[in-house]
Amino acid sequence: MEEWIKGLVEQFGYWGVFFLIAIENVFPPIPSEVILTFSGFLTYSTNLTVFGVILVSTAGSVIGAVILYGIGLLLDVERLEKIIDKYGKILRLTKEDIYKADAWFDKYGIWTVLFCRVIPLVRSLISIPAGMSNMNFGLFLLFTTIGTLVWNTVLVNVGASVGSNWHQIVEYMDVFSNVVYAILGLLFILAIVWYIRKRRK
Repeated sequence: MEEWIKGLVEQFGYWGVFFLIAIENVFPPIPSEVILTFSGFLTYSTNLTVFGVILVSTAGSVIGAVILYGIGLLLDVERLEKIIDKYGKILRLTKEDIYKADAWFDKYGIWTVLFCRVIPLVRSLISIPAGMSNMNFGLFLLFTTIGTLVWNTVLVNVGASVGSNWHQIVEYMDVFSNVVYAILGLLFILAIVWYIRKRRK
């Protein structure tokens, strides 16, 4: 996949960066770390600029986030209630659980979106619960853009700074991503255990 990504960026320049980052936001397995650091490296040998890469990658990222936000809107609380009515006993979920989760996101959603935009994997998926909770679209757009801009600026500048050693940064980011995935997996398991114990009381 890395060679495919490099080939697209080299061939299509800014449009390649825009397309790949937009797709990466909808399909998280595509690594933005590779796209951004390699694009940063190319600013030394092509007509790409650091500012230009940051600009188009942020635009692509926001477009992808808006698509997932729209998907989240289709899965709003009312639709989830219907799912709970039908499959609640099997899923061991109640409408009250949905209301609590929705209320939590209403209270902390803005900062959650901002923070999660700099965490691998979660940075893309966070747009779905934002849409599900009907988060104010203007605020969603603002905080998504800010968080994305921070992430993109760091990686593009790192890629530009280390030059041909950009792949080493990708290796470090892979380690960081794996640690994040492990922590998320552990938290997910703990959440399931906690929920099951709570339901049995």
